[in-house]
Amino acid sequence: MAIVPNPYKTTGFLGWIDDRFPLTKLWKDHLSEYYAPKNFNFWYYFGSLALLVLVNQLITGIVLTMHYKPGAETAFDSVEYIMRDVPWGNIIRYMHSTGASAFFIVVFMHMYRGLLYGSYKKPRELIWVFGALIFLVLMAEAFCGYVLPWGNMSYWGAQVIISLFGTIPVIGPDVVIWVQGDYSPADATLNRLFSLHVIALPFVLVGLVVAHLIALHEVGSNNPDGVEIKKHKDKATGIPLDGIPFHPYYTVKDIVGVTVFLMIFAGIIFWAPDGGGYFLEKPNFTPASAINTPEHITPAWYFGSFYAILRATPPLFGSALPGVIAMFGAVLVIFFVPWLDRSPVKSIRYKGPLFKIALTLFTIAFIALSYYGMQPPSPLGKLVSQIGSVVYFLFFFLMPVYTKMDSYKTEPERVTHDAH
Repeated sequence: MAIVPNPYKTTGFLGWIDDRFPLTKLWKDHLSEYYAPKNFNFWYYFGSLALLVLVNQLITGIVLTMHYKPGAETAFDSVEYIMRDVPWGNIIRYMHSTGASAFFIVVFMHMYRGLLYGSYKKPRELIWVFGALIFLVLMAEAFCGYVLPWGNMSYWGAQVIISLFGTIPVIGPDVVIWVQGDYSPADATLNRLFSLHVIALPFVLVGLVVAHLIALHEVGSNNPDGVEIKKHKDKATGIPLDGIPFHPYYTVKDIVGVTVFLMIFAGIIFWAPDGGGYFLEKPNFTPASAINTPEHITPAWYFGSFYAILRATPPLFGSALPGVIAMFGAVLVIFFVPWLDRSPVKSIRYKGPLFKIALTLFTIAFIALSYYGMQPPSPLGKLVSQIGSVVYFLFFFLMPVYTKMDSYKTEPERVTHDAH
Protein backbone atom coordinates (compact mmCIF):
# COMPACT_ATOMS: atom_id res chain seq x y z
CA MET A 1 0.00 0.00 0.00
CA ALA A 2 1.49 3.32 -1.10
CA ILE A 3 2.00 6.05 1.48
CA VAL A 4 0.40 9.34 0.45
CA PRO A 5 2.89 12.19 1.00
CA ASN A 6 1.84 15.05 3.24
CA PRO A 7 1.25 18.08 0.95
CA TYR A 8 1.93 20.41 3.89
CA LYS A 9 5.21 18.78 4.98
CA THR A 10 7.82 21.31 6.10
CA THR A 11 11.25 21.02 7.66
CA GLY A 12 13.25 22.66 10.41
CA PHE A 13 11.61 24.58 13.23
CA LEU A 14 8.46 25.15 11.16
CA GLY A 15 8.29 21.42 10.52
CA TRP A 16 8.55 20.77 14.27
CA ILE A 17 5.59 23.11 14.82
CA ASP A 18 3.58 21.60 11.95
CA ASP A 19 3.99 18.13 13.46
CA ARG A 20 2.23 19.42 16.55
CA PHE A 21 0.01 22.24 15.25
CA PRO A 22 -1.27 22.65 11.64
CA LEU A 23 0.22 26.13 11.13
CA THR A 24 1.24 25.68 7.48
CA LYS A 25 -2.03 23.92 6.68
CA LEU A 26 -4.02 26.80 8.19
CA TRP A 27 -1.95 29.34 6.23
CA LYS A 28 -2.50 27.52 2.95
CA ASP A 29 -6.16 26.61 3.52
CA HIS A 30 -7.21 30.11 4.51
CA LEU A 31 -4.76 32.40 2.69
CA SER A 32 -2.21 31.24 0.12
CA GLU A 33 -4.33 28.40 -1.31
CA TYR A 34 -7.78 29.80 -0.58
CA TYR A 35 -9.08 30.76 -4.01
CA ALA A 36 -11.35 33.79 -4.07
CA PRO A 37 -13.22 35.12 -7.12
CA LYS A 38 -11.02 37.37 -9.23
CA ASN A 39 -13.69 40.06 -9.67
CA PHE A 40 -13.89 41.46 -6.13
CA ASN A 41 -14.59 45.20 -6.16
CA PHE A 42 -14.74 48.17 -3.76
CA TRP A 43 -17.47 46.58 -1.64
CA TYR A 44 -15.17 43.74 -0.61
CA TYR A 45 -12.85 46.00 1.39
CA PHE A 46 -15.28 46.19 4.29
CA GLY A 47 -14.86 42.62 5.53
CA SER A 48 -11.13 43.06 6.12
CA LEU A 49 -11.73 46.54 7.55
CA ALA A 50 -14.18 45.07 10.05
CA LEU A 51 -11.43 42.69 11.24
CA LEU A 52 -9.00 45.61 11.48
CA VAL A 53 -11.40 47.65 13.61
CA LEU A 54 -12.12 44.62 15.81
CA VAL A 55 -8.40 44.28 16.54
CA ASN A 56 -8.22 48.02 17.28
CA GLN A 57 -11.12 47.76 19.73
CA LEU A 58 -9.63 44.77 21.51
CA ILE A 59 -6.16 46.32 21.92
CA THR A 60 -7.32 49.81 22.93
CA GLY A 61 -9.97 48.27 25.17
CA ILE A 62 -7.34 46.28 27.06
CA VAL A 63 -5.29 49.45 27.67
CA LEU A 64 -8.34 51.42 28.81
CA THR A 65 -9.35 48.61 31.17
CA MET A 66 -6.03 48.99 33.00
CA HIS A 67 -7.05 52.48 34.14
CA TYR A 68 -10.87 52.49 34.15
CA LYS A 69 -12.66 52.11 37.50
CA PRO A 70 -16.31 51.02 37.30
CA GLY A 71 -18.46 52.75 39.89
CA ALA A 72 -20.88 55.65 40.06
CA GLU A 73 -18.34 57.74 42.00
CA THR A 74 -15.23 56.70 40.07
CA ALA A 75 -16.12 55.95 36.44
CA PHE A 76 -16.25 59.49 35.06
CA ASP A 77 -13.15 60.59 36.97
CA SER A 78 -11.20 57.55 35.77
CA VAL A 79 -12.02 58.45 32.17
CA GLU A 80 -10.84 62.01 32.85
CA TYR A 81 -7.65 60.55 34.36
CA ILE A 82 -7.10 58.51 31.19
CA MET A 83 -7.64 61.60 29.05
CA ARG A 84 -5.41 63.94 31.06
CA ASP A 85 -2.76 61.95 32.94
CA VAL A 86 -2.18 58.59 31.24
CA PRO A 87 0.55 58.87 28.56
CA TRP A 88 -1.19 58.84 25.16
CA GLY A 89 -4.41 58.14 27.06
CA ASN A 90 -6.45 60.67 25.11
CA ILE A 91 -5.36 59.14 21.78
CA ILE A 92 -6.13 55.62 22.98
CA ARG A 93 -9.54 56.67 24.29
CA TYR A 94 -10.36 58.44 21.01
CA MET A 95 -9.16 55.41 19.02
CA HIS A 96 -11.62 53.31 21.01
CA SER A 97 -14.58 55.70 20.86
CA THR A 98 -14.05 56.49 17.17
CA GLY A 99 -13.45 52.80 16.56
CA ALA A 100 -16.92 52.00 17.88
CA SER A 101 -18.51 54.21 15.23
CA ALA A 102 -16.08 52.96 12.57
CA PHE A 103 -17.05 49.39 13.46
CA PHE A 104 -20.70 50.07 12.74
CA ILE A 105 -19.93 51.97 9.54
CA VAL A 106 -17.92 49.10 8.03
CA VAL A 107 -20.38 46.47 9.31
CA PHE A 108 -23.34 48.35 7.83
CA MET A 109 -21.49 48.56 4.50
CA HIS A 110 -20.51 44.89 4.73
CA MET A 111 -24.13 43.86 5.32
CA TYR A 112 -25.36 46.14 2.54
CA ARG A 113 -22.95 44.46 0.14
CA GLY A 114 -24.53 41.16 1.16
CA LEU A 115 -27.92 42.52 0.12
CA LEU A 116 -26.53 43.84 -3.17
CA TYR A 117 -24.91 40.62 -4.28
CA GLY A 118 -27.11 38.03 -2.57
CA SER A 119 -24.34 36.75 -0.32
CA TYR A 120 -27.00 35.21 1.94
CA LYS A 121 -28.39 32.79 -0.63
CA LYS A 122 -27.61 29.06 -0.82
CA PRO A 123 -25.06 27.81 0.17
CA ARG A 124 -24.19 30.84 2.33
CA GLU A 125 -27.22 31.00 4.63
CA LEU A 126 -25.19 30.14 7.72
CA ILE A 127 -22.59 32.79 6.91
CA TRP A 128 -25.40 35.37 6.93
CA VAL A 129 -26.84 34.03 10.19
CA PHE A 130 -23.43 34.23 11.87
CA GLY A 131 -23.10 37.77 10.52
CA ALA A 132 -26.50 38.74 11.92
CA LEU A 133 -25.49 37.29 15.30
CA ILE A 134 -22.28 39.34 15.16
CA PHE A 135 -24.38 42.45 14.52
CA LEU A 136 -26.66 41.63 17.47
CA VAL A 137 -23.75 41.04 19.85
CA LEU A 138 -22.03 44.17 18.53
CA MET A 139 -25.10 46.23 19.43
CA ALA A 140 -25.07 44.82 22.97
CA GLU A 141 -21.32 45.44 23.25
CA ALA A 142 -21.72 49.01 22.00
CA PHE A 143 -24.53 49.76 24.45
CA CYS A 144 -22.45 48.52 27.39
CA GLY A 145 -19.48 50.59 26.25
CA TYR A 146 -21.69 53.63 25.73
CA VAL A 147 -22.74 53.59 29.39
CA LEU A 148 -19.32 53.00 30.95
CA PRO A 149 -17.90 56.58 30.71
CA TRP A 150 -20.79 57.59 33.01
CA GLY A 151 -21.30 60.96 31.43
CA ASN A 152 -24.74 62.53 31.70
CA MET A 153 -25.93 61.17 28.34
CA SER A 154 -24.58 57.72 29.25
CA TYR A 155 -26.57 57.75 32.47
CA TRP A 156 -29.84 58.84 30.91
CA GLY A 157 -29.33 56.62 27.89
CA ALA A 158 -28.97 53.65 30.23
CA GLN A 159 -32.07 54.80 32.10
CA VAL A 160 -34.14 54.90 28.90
CA ILE A 161 -32.90 51.65 27.35
CA ILE A 162 -33.06 49.55 30.51
CA SER A 163 -36.54 50.90 31.28
CA LEU A 164 -37.75 49.30 28.04
CA PHE A 165 -37.62 45.95 29.82
CA GLY A 166 -40.30 47.37 32.11
CA THR A 167 -42.81 47.11 29.24
CA ILE A 168 -42.80 43.31 29.54
CA PRO A 169 -46.19 42.34 31.02
CA VAL A 170 -46.27 41.24 34.67
CA ILE A 171 -42.53 40.70 35.19
CA GLY A 172 -41.26 43.92 33.55
CA PRO A 173 -40.48 45.95 36.71
CA ASP A 174 -38.67 43.01 38.30
CA VAL A 175 -36.63 42.48 35.12
CA VAL A 176 -35.53 46.14 35.18
CA ILE A 177 -34.29 45.83 38.78
CA TRP A 178 -32.57 42.54 37.95
CA VAL A 179 -30.80 43.99 34.90
CA GLN A 180 -29.54 47.15 36.58
CA GLY A 181 -28.98 45.54 39.99
CA ASP A 182 -30.63 48.45 41.79
CA TYR A 183 -33.69 50.67 41.66
CA SER A 184 -31.84 53.04 39.33
CA PRO A 185 -28.59 52.86 37.34
CA ALA A 186 -25.76 52.87 39.88
CA ASP A 187 -22.64 50.94 40.97
CA ALA A 188 -24.17 47.52 40.35
CA THR A 189 -25.26 48.56 36.86
CA LEU A 190 -21.78 49.73 35.90
CA ASN A 191 -20.13 46.62 37.29
CA ARG A 192 -22.49 44.36 35.35
CA LEU A 193 -22.11 46.27 32.10
CA PHE A 194 -18.33 46.44 32.59
CA SER A 195 -18.15 42.66 33.02
CA LEU A 196 -20.23 42.13 29.90
CA HIS A 197 -18.27 44.70 27.89
CA VAL A 198 -14.74 43.49 28.66
CA ILE A 199 -15.21 39.74 29.23
CA ALA A 200 -18.42 38.03 28.17
CA LEU A 201 -19.41 39.82 24.97
CA PRO A 202 -15.89 40.09 23.44
CA PHE A 203 -15.46 36.32 23.84
CA VAL A 204 -18.79 35.71 22.12
CA LEU A 205 -18.00 38.28 19.43
CA VAL A 206 -14.59 36.81 18.59
CA GLY A 207 -16.05 33.29 18.58
CA LEU A 208 -18.77 34.34 16.14
CA VAL A 209 -16.23 36.07 13.89
CA VAL A 210 -14.17 32.87 13.78
CA ALA A 211 -17.30 30.83 13.00
CA HIS A 212 -18.25 33.38 10.31
CA LEU A 213 -14.85 33.01 8.63
CA ILE A 214 -14.81 29.21 8.90
CA ALA A 215 -18.25 29.02 7.29
CA LEU A 216 -17.12 31.45 4.57
CA HIS A 217 -14.02 29.45 3.71
CA GLU A 218 -15.97 26.19 3.73
CA VAL A 219 -18.38 27.22 0.95
CA GLY A 220 -16.26 29.93 -0.68
CA SER A 221 -16.71 33.64 -1.22
CA ASN A 222 -19.52 35.14 -3.25
CA ASN A 223 -18.76 37.75 -5.91
CA PRO A 224 -20.46 40.67 -7.72
CA ASP A 225 -21.80 38.31 -10.40
CA GLY A 226 -23.14 35.78 -7.89
CA VAL A 227 -21.43 33.01 -9.87
CA GLU A 228 -20.10 29.90 -8.12
CA ILE A 229 -16.47 29.71 -9.21
CA LYS A 230 -16.18 26.11 -7.98
CA LYS A 231 -18.29 24.96 -10.94
CA HIS A 232 -15.44 25.56 -13.39
CA LYS A 233 -12.09 24.14 -12.35
CA ASP A 234 -8.85 23.29 -14.09
CA LYS A 235 -9.05 19.57 -14.78
CA ALA A 236 -5.39 19.02 -13.98
CA THR A 237 -5.07 21.02 -10.75
CA GLY A 238 -8.66 21.36 -9.51
CA ILE A 239 -8.14 25.11 -9.12
CA PRO A 240 -11.15 27.33 -9.98
CA LEU A 241 -10.60 28.99 -13.34
CA ASP A 242 -12.08 32.25 -12.07
CA GLY A 243 -10.28 32.19 -8.73
CA ILE A 244 -7.00 33.62 -7.51
CA PRO A 245 -5.15 32.95 -4.22
CA PHE A 246 -6.33 35.26 -1.47
CA HIS A 247 -2.67 35.78 -0.60
CA PRO A 248 -0.88 37.65 -2.05
CA TYR A 249 -3.49 39.13 -4.40
CA TYR A 250 -6.18 40.28 -1.97
CA THR A 251 -3.95 40.76 1.05
CA VAL A 252 -1.97 43.27 -1.03
CA LYS A 253 -5.11 44.81 -2.53
CA ASP A 254 -6.58 45.24 0.97
CA ILE A 255 -3.57 47.39 1.86
CA VAL A 256 -5.10 50.10 -0.33
CA GLY A 257 -8.40 50.00 1.57
CA VAL A 258 -6.63 49.82 4.93
CA THR A 259 -4.41 52.80 4.04
CA VAL A 260 -7.35 55.00 3.01
CA PHE A 261 -9.31 53.92 6.08
CA LEU A 262 -6.43 54.64 8.48
CA MET A 263 -5.90 58.09 6.96
CA ILE A 264 -9.56 58.98 7.52
CA PHE A 265 -9.52 57.33 10.95
CA ALA A 266 -6.40 59.27 12.02
CA GLY A 267 -7.86 62.51 10.68
CA ILE A 268 -10.96 62.08 12.83
CA ILE A 269 -8.96 61.15 15.94
CA PHE A 270 -6.62 64.14 15.67
CA TRP A 271 -8.97 66.85 14.40
CA ALA A 272 -12.57 65.81 15.14
CA PRO A 273 -12.61 63.05 17.79
CA ASP A 274 -16.18 63.88 18.80
CA GLY A 275 -17.35 63.34 15.22
CA GLY A 276 -19.31 66.57 15.25
CA GLY A 277 -21.19 65.42 18.35
CA TYR A 278 -22.20 62.08 16.83
CA PHE A 279 -19.29 59.97 18.10
CA LEU A 280 -19.07 61.70 21.50
CA GLU A 281 -22.08 63.78 22.56
CA LYS A 282 -21.54 67.06 24.39
CA PRO A 283 -23.65 66.04 27.45
CA ASN A 284 -21.26 63.12 27.95
CA PHE A 285 -18.46 65.53 28.84
CA THR A 286 -20.26 66.28 32.12
CA PRO A 287 -20.67 63.76 34.97
CA ALA A 288 -23.83 61.69 35.30
CA SER A 289 -26.55 63.42 37.26
CA ALA A 290 -29.92 62.03 38.29
CA ILE A 291 -31.34 65.56 38.62
CA ASN A 292 -29.86 67.15 35.49
CA THR A 293 -31.65 65.68 32.50
CA PRO A 294 -30.10 66.44 29.08
CA GLU A 295 -32.24 68.69 26.92
CA HIS A 296 -32.63 65.92 24.39
CA ILE A 297 -31.85 62.26 25.15
CA THR A 298 -30.64 60.42 22.06
CA PRO A 299 -28.95 57.08 21.50
CA ALA A 300 -25.62 56.70 19.73
CA TRP A 301 -26.03 57.36 16.01
CA TYR A 302 -25.76 53.67 15.09
CA PHE A 303 -28.89 52.95 17.14
CA GLY A 304 -30.77 55.88 15.60
CA SER A 305 -32.81 53.90 13.06
CA PHE A 306 -34.04 51.39 15.63
CA TYR A 307 -34.79 54.11 18.18
CA ALA A 308 -36.82 55.96 15.53
CA ILE A 309 -38.87 52.79 14.96
CA LEU A 310 -39.47 52.60 18.73
CA ARG A 311 -40.70 56.20 18.87
CA ALA A 312 -42.77 55.91 15.68
CA THR A 313 -44.79 52.92 16.91
CA PRO A 314 -47.99 53.99 18.71
CA PRO A 315 -48.40 52.78 22.31
CA LEU A 316 -51.04 50.23 23.22
CA PHE A 317 -53.11 50.91 26.35
CA GLY A 318 -50.45 53.39 27.46
CA SER A 319 -47.66 50.82 27.11
CA ALA A 320 -44.62 51.19 24.85
CA LEU A 321 -44.50 47.40 24.40
CA PRO A 322 -45.50 47.55 20.68
CA GLY A 323 -42.60 49.92 20.04
CA VAL A 324 -40.17 47.66 21.88
CA ILE A 325 -41.38 44.65 19.88
CA ALA A 326 -41.02 46.63 16.64
CA MET A 327 -37.52 47.79 17.59
CA PHE A 328 -36.24 44.31 18.39
CA GLY A 329 -38.19 42.88 15.46
CA ALA A 330 -36.35 45.26 13.13
CA VAL A 331 -33.11 43.53 14.14
CA LEU A 332 -34.38 39.95 14.28
CA VAL A 333 -36.00 40.05 10.83
CA ILE A 334 -32.50 40.37 9.34
CA PHE A 335 -31.82 36.74 10.29
CA PHE A 336 -34.52 35.48 7.90
CA VAL A 337 -33.38 37.19 4.69
CA PRO A 338 -31.92 33.96 3.17
CA TRP A 339 -35.36 32.36 3.28
CA LEU A 340 -37.35 35.45 2.31
CA ASP A 341 -35.57 36.07 -0.99
CA ARG A 342 -37.10 33.78 -3.65
CA SER A 343 -35.19 35.15 -6.63
CA PRO A 344 -33.39 32.61 -8.86
CA VAL A 345 -30.26 34.80 -9.09
CA LYS A 346 -27.99 36.27 -6.44
CA SER A 347 -26.55 39.54 -7.69
CA ILE A 348 -28.46 42.78 -8.14
CA ARG A 349 -26.77 42.97 -11.56
CA TYR A 350 -29.21 40.34 -12.80
CA LYS A 351 -32.25 41.15 -10.67
CA GLY A 352 -35.20 43.07 -12.02
CA PRO A 353 -36.68 46.49 -11.28
CA LEU A 354 -38.87 45.40 -8.36
CA PHE A 355 -35.93 44.37 -6.19
CA LYS A 356 -33.92 47.45 -7.18
CA ILE A 357 -36.81 49.77 -6.30
CA ALA A 358 -37.41 47.93 -3.01
CA LEU A 359 -33.73 48.13 -2.04
CA THR A 360 -33.57 51.83 -2.96
CA LEU A 361 -36.64 52.63 -0.84
CA PHE A 362 -35.21 50.54 2.02
CA THR A 363 -31.92 52.45 1.83
CA ILE A 364 -33.67 55.83 1.91
CA ALA A 365 -35.90 54.68 4.78
CA PHE A 366 -32.95 53.43 6.84
CA ILE A 367 -31.02 56.69 6.38
CA ALA A 368 -34.10 58.78 7.23
CA LEU A 369 -34.80 56.67 10.33
CA SER A 370 -31.17 57.01 11.44
CA TYR A 371 -31.35 60.79 11.07
CA TYR A 372 -34.69 61.37 12.79
CA GLY A 373 -33.82 58.89 15.53
CA MET A 374 -31.16 61.36 16.66
CA GLN A 375 -33.35 64.47 16.40
CA PRO A 376 -35.73 65.93 19.00
CA PRO A 377 -39.32 64.68 18.62
CA SER A 378 -41.30 66.70 16.07
CA PRO A 379 -44.46 66.19 13.97
CA LEU A 380 -42.39 65.92 10.77
CA GLY A 381 -39.91 63.55 12.39
CA LYS A 382 -42.72 61.36 13.65
CA LEU A 383 -44.39 61.22 10.23
CA VAL A 384 -41.15 60.43 8.39
CA SER A 385 -40.24 57.81 11.01
CA GLN A 386 -43.63 56.12 10.69
CA ILE A 387 -43.37 56.01 6.89
CA GLY A 388 -39.77 54.83 7.15
CA SER A 389 -40.73 52.11 9.63
CA VAL A 390 -43.43 50.80 7.29
CA VAL A 391 -41.02 50.79 4.34
CA TYR A 392 -38.34 49.07 6.46
CA PHE A 393 -40.60 46.18 7.43
CA LEU A 394 -42.31 45.89 4.04
CA PHE A 395 -38.90 45.43 2.42
CA PHE A 396 -38.55 42.19 4.38
CA PHE A 397 -42.15 41.02 4.70
CA LEU A 398 -42.95 41.48 1.00
CA MET A 399 -39.62 40.08 -0.18
CA PRO A 400 -41.07 36.61 -0.95
CA VAL A 401 -43.66 38.32 -3.18
CA TYR A 402 -41.68 40.87 -5.18
CA THR A 403 -38.64 38.62 -5.61
CA LYS A 404 -40.90 35.91 -7.04
CA MET A 405 -42.79 38.33 -9.34
CA ASP A 406 -39.69 40.15 -10.56
CA SER A 407 -38.03 39.73 -13.94
CA TYR A 408 -34.43 38.57 -14.16
CA LYS A 409 -31.50 38.47 -16.51
CA THR A 410 -29.69 35.21 -17.10
CA GLU A 411 -26.70 34.72 -14.83
CA PRO A 412 -23.42 34.16 -16.69
CA GLU A 413 -21.67 30.82 -16.36
CA ARG A 414 -18.44 32.52 -15.31
CA VAL A 415 -17.46 35.87 -13.82
CA THR A 416 -17.67 38.71 -16.30
CA HIS A 417 -15.18 41.19 -14.95
CA ASP A 418 -11.60 40.82 -13.80
CA ALA A 419 -10.91 43.53 -11.24
CA HIS A 420 -7.14 43.20 -11.66
